[in-house]
Amino acid sequence: MARKNKKHPLLEHLLIEDIAAEGKAIARVDNKVVFTTFAIPGDIVDIQIVRKRKSFMEGYITQFHEYSSLRTEPFCEHFGMCGGCKWQNLPYTEQLKFKQRQVSDQLKRIGKIDVD
Repeated sequence: MARKNKKHPLLEHLLIEDIAAEGKAIARVDNKVVFTTFAIPGDIVDIQIVRKRKSFMEGYITQFHEYSSLRTEPFCEHFGMCGGCKWQNLPYTEQLKFKQRQVSDQLKRIGKIDVD
């Protein structure tokens, strides 16, 4: 799955599984979380790693192999350039689902508050 001969490997054919805070997409490989941008759950991508830490890595997408069925065309012509919006490639109803889950997860994990 990954080229091991580089300090910063190219990870190939990763499934984007989730979205984290600030619109970062999440994939997983070798028990590590891999963060990238401009992907949505269901995308299958290659990611060039630029930063490695003990429990996570960060990188950028070099190639899309398959686009998610959730993907939509951003309505702003500046999407991806100005940094003001990070969710426009998801339909609004899907954005709300991911945002709601993030708030709930953070209240449970950080705030130790049990919410439904």
